[in-house]
Amino acid sequence: MKSKIFVENITQSVPVSTAKPLVHIQKLMDCISPYAEIFTPSRGEALRYIYNNKRVCYLLHEGNVTLHRRGDGMILNSEKGPFLLGVSNLQTQHPHLYVRASENVKISRISAERISLVIEKEQLWESLCHLIIYTASRIYEHCTVISQLSSYEIIRIQLLELMQESERFRMNVTAANYIQDRTYLSRSGIMRILSRLREDGHIELQRGVLLGVSNLPVKCS
Repeated sequence: MKSKIFVENITQSVPVSTAKPLVHIQKLMDCISPYAEIFTPSRGEALRYIYNNKRVCYLLHEGNVTLHRRGDGMILNSEKGPFLLGVSNLQTQHPHLYVRASENVKISRISAERISLVIEKEQLWESLCHLIIYTASRIYEHCTVISQLSSYEIIRIQLLELMQESERFRMNVTAANYIQDRTYLSRSGIMRILSRLREDGHIELQRGVLLGVSNLPVKCS
């Protein structure tokens, strides 16, 4: 799929204000990785936080994953490596979330007990706090967006966030599916707004895949 990709004013418009603490995440990854087991999930495979009757965490080295809520499957967050998943809710006895590999990823698994021991041994509390704050902030921002804004404002934010995903991820998901998986909006409503934005030249779509955005209006009249 080849087409001219255009992006304008993205950095001024993306709602995510919490910077990813890459230095602290990498420090955690470097210390924990030697104790983790690398495995290869298939694309789209659901990864649970219970494995062989033990609580586990995941280290995402490369690629993209999405964080889903059990029950309705809504996507609460998406992340690309490097990242650690599951450390923010280590004490949860019955995890209400699961991870899905969005593409071919490099990932490893470690028991919650082992990761706790490594964090204590290496005194990684500061880095852990930065990771937890970032994770909580991302989910809080997502919940705030879908509960307080108009349908158009939600779609606008989701389009801008989609443009921040890796190109490989973006080329394998339609804009409509990306938005619907992360919101309570109806598909017909999403398609109607996307169609209007496309007609007005604010977005470029090819077979439903978002190739670019240009001067998305703040409000839709």
